[in-house]
Amino acid sequence: MSPSTSTIDVEKDKRDFVNEHHENNRDIELAQNINDNVGARIQNPLHGKSKETLFSEVDQFCTQYGFTEMVSTFKKGALLAQNGSKFEEYAELSEEDKAIIRREKTHKWSQPRALIWTVILASVGAAVQGWDQTGSNGANLSFPIEFNINDAVTDPNQARNQWIVGLVNAAPYIAASCLGCWLNDPINAKLGRRGTIFISALFCLLSPLGSAITRNWQQLFVCRILLGIGMGLKGATIPVFNAENVPASVRGGLVMSWQLWTAFGIFLGFCANLAVYKVGHLAWRLQLGSAFIPAVPLVLGIWFCPESPRWLMKKGRYSTAFRSLLRLRNSPLQAARDMYYVHRQLEEEYLAIGESNFLSRFFQLFTIPRVRRATLASFVVMIAQQMCGINIIAFYSSSVFSQAGYSTLSALLASWGFGLVNFLFAIPAVFTIDTFGRRNLLLSTFPNMCWTLLATGLCFLIKADSPARVPLIALFIYIFAAFYSVGEGPVPFAYSAEVFPITHRDIGMGWAVATCFFWSSVLSLTWPRMVGTLTSTGAFGFYAGLNLIALIMIFFLLPETKQLTLEELDYVFGVPTSHHASYQLNTWLPWVIKSKVFRQDVKLEELYHLEEVGGIEKSADYVAMATGAAH
Repeated sequence: MSPSTSTIDVEKDKRDFVNEHHENNRDIELAQNINDNVGARIQNPLHGKSKETLFSEVDQFCTQYGFTEMVSTFKKGALLAQNGSKFEEYAELSEEDKAIIRREKTHKWSQPRALIWTVILASVGAAVQGWDQTGSNGANLSFPIEFNINDAVTDPNQARNQWIVGLVNAAPYIAASCLGCWLNDPINAKLGRRGTIFISALFCLLSPLGSAITRNWQQLFVCRILLGIGMGLKGATIPVFNAENVPASVRGGLVMSWQLWTAFGIFLGFCANLAVYKVGHLAWRLQLGSAFIPAVPLVLGIWFCPESPRWLMKKGRYSTAFRSLLRLRNSPLQAARDMYYVHRQLEEEYLAIGESNFLSRFFQLFTIPRVRRATLASFVVMIAQQMCGINIIAFYSSSVFSQAGYSTLSALLASWGFGLVNFLFAIPAVFTIDTFGRRNLLLSTFPNMCWTLLATGLCFLIKADSPARVPLIALFIYIFAAFYSVGEGPVPFAYSAEVFPITHRDIGMGWAVATCFFWSSVLSLTWPRMVGTLTSTGAFGFYAGLNLIALIMIFFLLPETKQLTLEELDYVFGVPTSHHASYQLNTWLPWVIKSKVFRQDVKLEELYHLEEVGGIEKSADYVAMATGAAH
């Protein structure tokens, strides 16, 4: 061996040692920042790797998981995953490849039919929940009379009956929060997303039919408990299923189809209430039983959807995961890019969080810093949905309008109008949630929900014989519904589905939906008695105050998540809560006062640093949303 050759080999060994040492340090840094990201750096696990190192790792990946025939595609995908903004500079990409990436940016809503079908069909499950809410809403006018639990003022057992009516209405949400949501984790682990959705759909198909043939309130209570198990399972699984399947650029818009279908189910339920209200003593049975209808396509069609690629990768089934991605993306290049990026981030998550079982995962919701912040954020956004008071109207609008002075038909028609407003105003949120941002939608709508609820309550003080009383109550309820439908309506389920790492996504979403349904059951249970004690004015005023409290919680505790991949959100929730809250109070709020009130030319200091995930182009647009600033 010549001296020159020996020198070259030694230098190569030194470079390999330095590169390996650098990569180990990089992995340690990434794992640490998942839990303690004080610098607020949104990091890419592939950032800074040389092309030689990157391609070497891709070779190992393809060999390990059986993609040797697609090494070239995965190498190009890895380059895009490392820095997609420089795709025009990569010589490895053909002109056809570059055209695909250009179209991805210019036609972000042009998605494969399999993806659209998956999102829409899965979200049909939300219509079950919406339809049930309105079925019980209309049934509240008649089933208490048939079961001798009338809550009218003239009944000597009014207080007892009010609690029973509230309990029957709250039953699905009690069962969902205490059982259905928590079954989500073990059933998902065994059966996958599709299997869990299928089981939930069976509950949602059979339970309403059982409700329609009950003979006393106790039987109705049991049927609604069974319905709640299905509602908890699907509420904790479907948003996650959708979030894991769709690209980051349109994730909010497509995942919030859950809320769109919930609103549509509410509207259809009100239509059904009107259609059968003249049937007499059978009306409430048909109103409750008709909620089985949207469960039928879910039972029949869910197995035609591709399984979540992220769930399959979590189970080590990489070849099946890639086949799913090929159906969910417009090209093999995009599928390879997304798969390799998820694979690398999964490695970082397991390094930072490790393996766990159901019990340990539950406790880790509150002990692992990165997971704990997601747990807190999901709690805030979910409890805010109940604090805002929407379910007063969704559960009891017919009763509210009846107390305002409407006849049975007029109350049902007014409720139908609420359902229509709720559905129509949910549509714009599909296009604003990924541009205006989740956080901005909430901050801009909660103050408006506060004053509209307060105005609704004050209108009950108008004399009963005044012709202005009833129309004004309906008007302010409709305005309230419009603000809700573009803000707190679409955000909670979409937000909660994306904030947890895949290691804790099932149990985390179970926690989030359990929070929502538990407080929903509290609202449903207490509202009849609250109105009886505080009057309608006091009860609406109480919820108006809760809107202000929710606004403060959102301002300090809720990070923005738009247009980042599920994996990049690890580093958003790596930022300490105290650091995020301090920034909002000490940096963003003074900037708003100086720039918007006093019209001073001041620059907003950025909270997040996104140089590793798209550089300045992405940072400029995202930071405004992440900090609460509006263009």
